[in-house]
Amino acid sequence: MADPTGTLLLSAGMAVAAGLVGCFAVMRRMSLASDALSHVALPGIGIALALHLHPVVGALAALLAGTVLVWGLERRTGIPTETVVGVVFSLALAVGSLLATGDELVDALLGSPGRLGPWEIGLGLAGAAAVSAFVLTQRHRLVLTLVSRDIARTSGIGVARLELLFLVAFAVTVALGLRYLGVLLMGSLVIIPAATAKHLARGLSGMLGIAAAAAVLSTLAGELLAARLGHAPGPVIIAVAASLFLVTLPLRRTR
Repeated sequence: MADPTGTLLLSAGMAVAAGLVGCFAVMRRMSLASDALSHVALPGIGIALALHLHPVVGALAALLAGTVLVWGLERRTGIPTETVVGVVFSLALAVGSLLATGDELVDALLGSPGRLGPWEIGLGLAGAAAVSAFVLTQRHRLVLTLVSRDIARTSGIGVARLELLFLVAFAVTVALGLRYLGVLLMGSLVIIPAATAKHLARGLSGMLGIAAAAAVLSTLAGELLAARLGHAPGPVIIAVAASLFLVTLPLRRTR
């Protein structure tokens, strides 16, 4: 597979996963928490760089560890997700800032795409496909859990397990986009297209479709504009996504 083609496919796959996961993050009122959770990758990147490992490996390990920690604390203490994420985020940001310095810290925060090897593209596409498949196949169970945890349990849904799997899907999605947007901006690509879809869609399927399309459009258009302007793609991608949100506000459905 040619590198430009593979990179393009990976960008689109990552964007689709971000749009789908973002819909349920928005419905769970995790907009700010989702952005903060992406910062948990920072200490993992710092450790990976210190050990001369691939940064994404460290980021994914830190995100998964942070996900399990958030899930466990929320279950055991009953503290809201946003509060637990805020505490974990603060700790991760402090540790990550100590471990990564200079250009390494800037790349971790804002992203540094570079050239992707075939194995990175293959694993990335597999991860994006797995996340997208999870959201699409479990969407009705996820919605029922949001409506009523008790009804979901009565229907035979393992609520705790489903919530953990959703957080894992979120962590994988963030890891997929770190090379493009960094820990500062990846959470924004998860939330903004979903927020755009929420005020346009008439149902769940429409929201998922619009969010995925908005995320793909923002990513590909942002990369093209960034290349033309000579800027890093991350900020441009988010600027395009935010512009789509603002432009579509007049079309917002009245409830």
